[in-house]
Order: sequence, then C-alpha cells, then structure tokens
Amino acid sequence: MEKAKKRKIGIISSIILTLLIIFGVVSASALAENNSKHVDTWERVKRLGKIRWGVKADTKLFGLMDTKTGQPEGFDVDIAKALTVQLSKQSGVPMQADFTIVTSNTRIQLLKNANIDGFIATATITPEREKVIDFSNSYFKAGQSILVKKGSGIKSIKDLNNSKSTIIGVVGSNSVINVKKFAPKAKVLALGDYGQAMAALKAGQGQALTTDNGILYGLATENPGYTVVGGTFTSEPYGVAFDNNQPEMVKQTNKALKAIIANGTYNKLIKKWFRGVPGLDWRSLEK
Repeated sequence: MEKAKKRKIGIISSIILTLLIIFGVVSASALAENNSKHVDTWERVKRLGKIRWGVKADTKLFGLMDTKTGQPEGFDVDIAKALTVQLSKQSGVPMQADFTIVTSNTRIQLLKNANIDGFIATATITPEREKVIDFSNSYFKAGQSILVKKGSGIKSIKDLNNSKSTIIGVVGSNSVINVKKFAPKAKVLALGDYGQAMAALKAGQGQALTTDNGILYGLATENPGYTVVGGTFTSEPYGVAFDNNQPEMVKQTNKALKAIIANGTYNKLIKKWFRGVPGLDWRSLEK
C-alpha cells in the first residue's frame, strides 16, 4: 500500500516537472519572439511600409482627439506625419503614418510590447528614461510650470511649498517627480490623464496643476478661468522615442528632423499650433 502510494506520488511529480519544463520552453520561445520584434525598428518599418506612432489624445495643442473625424490632431501628430514623409524619402520606401493613442503612463510599455514603433507624445528626454528607451535629438523645448485659478494669489511654485497645498499632476509624467524637488512640503495628487487632472483642479482637489508649460497653455485656452503663472522652473526637452538599441532608427529620425527644420516645415507647424495662444511667445519656439 505504502509502495503504491509512493509510486503514485512519483508519477505525479514527474508529470508536474515535465509540464514545468514545457511551460519554460514555451515562455522562453514567446520571449524570444517578442524580443525579435525589437531587433531593428528601421528595417521593420521599411518592410511594412508604415510607422506606428504613439500619440496623445488628451493634450490640447500636442495631441487631442477630434470628435468629428475620430482622429488625433496636434503639433506632435503633425510632426509624426512630417517625419514619416521625410523618412520615406530617405529610405526610398513608400511609408504611411499610423496612430495609436498613448498616455504618459502607457507609452513606454506599449513601445516595449511592440504595439508601436515609436512615440511622439510630449516625452521629456531624461537620463532615467534613456536607460530603457532611445531618444532622437530634441524636437521641442518645454519647461515645467503651474496652472492655477485666476485670482488665487498664487504667483509661483514657491507659494505652494507648504503642507496645506496640494499640487495635481499626471501619472507617468516627469513633472510629478520634479515638483517634489521644488515644493517638497506640498502634497502631490497624480491622476491618470490631463482631463482627470483638470477636473480635479476645478473641483478644488488641489491648488495647482503642474506639467510642461506648452501643455498648460493648451489647458488654459480651454479653461479661460485658469492661467499659467511663475514662468518655468525646469528644462523639458521633448524627444521622439523608440525602443532601446535602435541606433539606425534614431540616426534616420535625427536626419529627418534636421530636414524638416531646414525646409521650413517645422516652423510652419509651430505657427499653426502655437500662434495666438495667450501668454505664449510662439516665435521663441521656432528653430
């Protein structure tokens, strides 16, 4: 009886071990297949004849969903289109730009999962991010600031450096990390996207919303009772992002970026999206 029981246990153990080995092989194969998608982004986009760009849909001026067309529009979206045209010329391969909606919190993961080839989504080039993804040269120079209700009496980030203040930001954005350095005594409320963040500010859940000044000016145009104050307190250069170890894709993108600046396309897009924004010197953004 005891021998039969031990034999049964042995058979079950062998089956479990075999299943674990099979699972390990399958998992390794899946990982290898996923990694193979990242071998060479430049070769992949040439082969497919399209670039799958991640762009935002909650950020006025840069990437906002047009409810009439169901398509995102904004400066970042137009930069993606212009780069795609130029990259097509450089490669000699017809290419189209496809768009996938991303947020500050999802953009890197979607890139790592190969759901997108790259993203142009108000992403600041930082040493921490450069450890896991590649960036092009900067295509837009932003700086962090704060948006407050008109008449609040708040004039700069220094006025919020106290335990009674709550500063609202967005999960995954560099601004949430930065603000803790400039107003360490304040509480920080990080929400999912800029729509939620603006709603929280209007509801009185915080005294200010912080992110890059270009994004805040976009929010201010939609919400005239709010204003950007205090100037900028950080430097936030935006870059086009790709998965890590993509030197040829980065090289070709930098070449394309240089070309659209030289031929005047870049400044035309700056004028299109930022001229007339209250409080913003759009000509200072030209290259």
